[in-house]
Order: sequence, then C-alpha cells, then structure tokens
Amino acid sequence: MKYSTQVKPISYLKSHAAEIVTTLTQTREPMLITQNGEAKLVVMDVQSYEEQEQMIALLQLLAHGRRDIEDGSIVPASEVFARIDALDKADEE
Repeated sequence: MKYSTQVKPISYLKSHAAEIVTTLTQTREPMLITQNGEAKLVVMDVQSYEEQEQMIALLQLLAHGRRDIEDGSIVPASEVFARIDALDKADEE
C-alpha cells in the first residue's frame, strides 16, 4: 500500500470524519494522519484491523513453532497420537 495516496492532515480528519469512514470502509486502505507535518496516526476500517490482528497472531504462532523446532523441543506426531490413544483407552476402562 502506498501511504502517499492516503495522507491527510488532522484538520481534514476533523472536518471530514463521516466521509473518511465511508471511504475507508469501501477502499479498505488505511489513512495516514499528520499533525504539524509529522505522521501521527493510522486510521483503518475495523474489518482490516481485525484481519491484521489475526494475521499477527498466526505469524506469532508460526514463529513460536519454528523456535520450538530449532530448539528441539518438539514431540513427533506419532508419539502425540499414541498418547491420545492411551488416554482414550484409559477412559474406556
């Protein structure tokens, strides 16, 4: 995404809030808000924000998994399934 196409001063945010909501909801592109010429905020629609949060959570899970693999702190799937089978058999008894 090019931030240069969606850069607006804070005064624009104040005077065009309803229009910004409509635009961001339709385009799903975040808007960069500046104050005194400096970037201060990123405004985005809720759906995009939620998707971003889900993506970050997934990436964190993948990073933890990769770290576990690198550290050797993993259990082979066959062993996990054997443990589950053993638990199921113990419950049946």
